[in-house]
Amino acid sequence: MNEKSERNHAECQSLIRPVHDALEVLNGKWKLPIIISLSFGNKRFSEMSKEIAKITDRMLSKELRDMEVNGLIKRTVHDSIPVVVEYALTEYGQSLDPVINELRKWGVEHRRRAGVPVP
Repeated sequence: MNEKSERNHAECQSLIRPVHDALEVLNGKWKLPIIISLSFGNKRFSEMSKEIAKITDRMLSKELRDMEVNGLIKRTVHDSIPVVVEYALTEYGQSLDPVINELRKWGVEHRRRAGVPVP
């Protein structure tokens, strides 16, 4: 490869790697809806299960565990009877707000281009 080709390759890789890393953390169709749900306030499992259409309890449980491991959400067990478990976005999870807003804008425009009504 010549010098320009190598520089372009390095620049390309410097864009691809971090995007790939982000997609690894946010993979699947449920993590962003969970983050959006929690962006409206702390929620119990059953609240999220009702709010996020078509997600199974098993999948919600799996995704919440994965998101907790990645530091996107915090799980709090309240010492009460019955025991109450609440989920909240961490500051790190909240840092995705601008990304989600840009995805929403793109999605609205995509729906318009496709002639699909925008809710």
